[in-house]
This record gives sequence, structure tokens and C-alpha cells, in this order.
Amino acid sequence: MTEITLVDAIRDALDEEMGRNDNVFIVGEDVGQRGGVFRATVGLFDKYGGERVIDSPLAELSIIGVGIGAALYGMRPVCEIQFADFIYPAFNQIVSEAARMCYRTNGQWTVPMVIRAPYGGGIGGGLYHSQSVEGFFARIPGLKVVVPSSPYDAKGLLKSAIRDDNPVIFLEPKKGYRLIRGEVPVGDYTVPIGPANITRSGRDVSIFAYGMMHFYALQAAEKLATEGILAEVVDLRTLYPVDKATILQSVKQTGKALIVHEDNLTGGYGGEIAAIIAEDGFTDLDAPVRRLAGPDVPAVPFSHPMQDWFMVSTEKIANAARELARY
Repeated sequence: MTEITLVDAIRDALDEEMGRNDNVFIVGEDVGQRGGVFRATVGLFDKYGGERVIDSPLAELSIIGVGIGAALYGMRPVCEIQFADFIYPAFNQIVSEAARMCYRTNGQWTVPMVIRAPYGGGIGGGLYHSQSVEGFFARIPGLKVVVPSSPYDAKGLLKSAIRDDNPVIFLEPKKGYRLIRGEVPVGDYTVPIGPANITRSGRDVSIFAYGMMHFYALQAAEKLATEGILAEVVDLRTLYPVDKATILQSVKQTGKALIVHEDNLTGGYGGEIAAIIAEDGFTDLDAPVRRLAGPDVPAVPFSHPMQDWFMVSTEKIANAARELARY
């Protein structure tokens, strides 16, 4: 085992999969000699050359279009969207073409591509560099939506995504790129897409989170434990398809559910988890399902005090779980 950062784990996964399969290539803005704005692809251009680490124009539609075409002919593209905020020009290609290709051809054509995108706030990026986009894609049959929360999962899930024959949206919590560290096995391994992971056992309240919010949820659980409140933390990891069984198992254990995400509250992904619990776990509940999310304003503010007001934090999660545990 070796301790590395989240972004190091992503780079290692890309490197290993490119070395394993010559059909894997990377395309995106500044991914080549610069190594990406977050340095996720640094060194790969020198190792694999410009035909496999391709700098694209500033046109997300073309990045995804090239990826779909290449995937249809047997390649395994990894398309990087520099910031998730810029994915919208490619929305039609992703939703109407990549997601539906296998279905519309009765399985004759598949689209084995990965779309990587740094998402979320907390870095002072303002309106166009802080958005959470998972809610747009986690309701589209034909797509898989993955959000890693640790270096171990980031590497293992990305390797699984590259090997998958379906299009995978791989969202990376950019605030955690160098903040989140963890042990990762040396050598090849994968983490299956689909299953959630109970990262901390508890009996008083279940906290469901993913990405950066899972990192904060673990910190909140540690704080609550000093007060005698034992919170169970569930890392969803895969948003579509979602692991209903683990969610319901945790609610049955604790009787209380706190769902955390940093996207806006209204229409956010947490509403889907709340619906699952309400439909299939209602009789196990001892309190109303609680959602903790970003406020319903158009975007994360640039001002740091306002950004802090918008963002979900360790303390906000602890406060919400504490109130829920009192029921």
C-alpha cells in the first residue's frame, strides 16, 4: 500500500489503463504537455505521445463527439471536460447519442467511453468553475454516473469505468484533489461500479453522501462520536445505478436518514435517495428524512464568505445529524 492524493490516484489509473490497453486514449483541453489544469494527466503526454493524449479545441461538443465516434469503432476514449460547468454544450451528444446508442441498436453498438469532469465548489472559482452537475445525468438510463470519495475508490472505479462497455460520467470532487489522501494498493485492482460503501458503522443516524461531502461526513461523524452520537456514514459512490439495498439496510439499522450533497436543494440528487427511503423504508423510520444541500441560488458565489455560506461543511453536517438524532 502507498498513501497518495485523489488526483494522484486518478493519474495512476489512467497510466495503468493506457499501458494495459492500446485502445485507451485521452482527449480534452490542455491534457497534453500541460498535463491538465489540475495536473491529472501530467507526464502522460511524454510517455504515450500526442496520438494518445490529445489536446482538443475549446469545444466540449467536439470532445464528446470525437469520443463517441472513436468508441463506436472499438477505441476506449477518456474525454476530459476541464470543469463540469462547461459540459452543457455537449449535453445532447451525451444524453441523446452516447446514452441511447446501445438501446437504439438493440445491443449491436456500444459506447465504451468515460467522461471525466472536476465538479463542485470550495475553491473560490465563482459561477463558472464551481457547479455540481450530477443531477442532470443521474436520471438518464444508459449512463452510469460515478463520484469517488477516496483515492482507493478513485483509482479502482476509474479503471472499472474505462473497462466498461457503457458510457460513464466520472465526476471528481476538485476541492479534494490534493486535500483527500489515502492508502492505495500498488498494482492492478478495480472497484465495481454500483455498490455503495458503509465507511463508518453507527446506530443513531445514517448519513448518505458522496464526493467531497462524504469526506466532510466522516469528519462530522468523528465529532459526533465524542458526544455519544454514533453516525453511520454511507458513501454512495455510484449515483446511477444506485445501490438501494445498502441504503435501506442502513436506514433499518439507524431509523434516521440525513442525505447530503452540495448541489442546490431543489431537484438535487438527494431527492432520489429520499424517495427510495420513503417508498421502501418508511416503516423503518423513526424521524423524517432530512436533506442538507446547497441553497437554491443560481451558483456558488465568488466571495469567500458567501462561498462559505453556500457550501455544506463538516459543522453543518454535524449540526443536522445532531438535530436528527434527538428525535
